[in-house]
Amino acid sequence: MDNDTIKNKNWLQRNIKWLLPVIVVVCFLGSALFSTVSDAQMGGYVTALNDDALYKDALKQAQQNKEVVKVLGTLEPIDQMAIIESNVEYSDNNNHVNLSVRVKGSKAKGKMDVIATKGNNTWQYNTITIRIKDTKQEIVVFQE
Repeated sequence: MDNDTIKNKNWLQRNIKWLLPVIVVVCFLGSALFSTVSDAQMGGYVTALNDDALYKDALKQAQQNKEVVKVLGTLEPIDQMAIIESNVEYSDNNNHVNLSVRVKGSKAKGKMDVIATKGNNTWQYNTITIRIKDTKQEIVVFQE
């Protein structure tokens, strides 16, 4: 029996079979993410995260609506992840906003749509509605 030198493969040679596909997938997902979220949208999310009075006050008004309480129950506070997952569009130098954010109650879940205008550093709500996906119901909380 010959005792030839056993040639050990280096880390890259041993792992190239899974490393290359992982790199391709990460590059693809990264490019897809950055191509779908524009700078304006990203700025809108950051602005919404920093301006929590916008959605907290709207949620308070929704919680005072008897129909909302009947259908959704007690509403939980809106967390930062819900804002990141939301649809938010600012216009008029960040003084007008269209926001659609998920809300969760003790009985059901839904989406809260808010249209508001900022005046004197406070949000004036034009419309606050809650849509319940399961029942296709829409509750108008406030409408000007």
